[in-house]
Amino acid sequence: MAAAQAALREADTVPEAIATAEAAFAQRTAEIALARARLATAALDLSWTRIVAPRAGWVTRRSVELGNEVRPGQALFALVTPKLWVIANLKETDLDRIRPGERVSIAVDAYPEMHLRGHVDSIQRGTGGRFSAFPAENATGNFVKVVQRVPVKINIDSGLDPKVALPLGLSVEPTIHLK
Repeated sequence: MAAAQAALREADTVPEAIATAEAAFAQRTAEIALARARLATAALDLSWTRIVAPRAGWVTRRSVELGNEVRPGQALFALVTPKLWVIANLKETDLDRIRPGERVSIAVDAYPEMHLRGHVDSIQRGTGGRFSAFPAENATGNFVKVVQRVPVKINIDSGLDPKVALPLGLSVEPTIHLK
């Protein structure tokens, strides 16, 4: 009889042991969920340390060195794409027959032996003066007609020498072949 009563007392503690085990299991499950959330946050933070360029190209005007801290939105460098084009600032009086698609021959001042060929891509919808940081505001009251310059984008199709890297800002002389 004493053995039976001892077994009964031991059986009475089983629900408490089960409740304790279930609470420990719930706690461990919550700790696992927290660890997974911290891992996901760390992976996201790590992904923000990788800078990916929107396209292939060459880095120029780099303003950051290894180990520098940077802020979101801070300019780190300029990216020069392999796609080259010329912006020709033509007189407004020269635009009457120029259309996108017209063939263009381009002479490069720095490389006289290089003869590039391209086509007119687009004509800007405003003069260079309209889009400048400080547009001219003539307030003299006298009207003087000044021929305006209009930027025309010319894409380079062929003639580039792969051994010669054309720097930005070179002077060229485009010749547009009108139809």
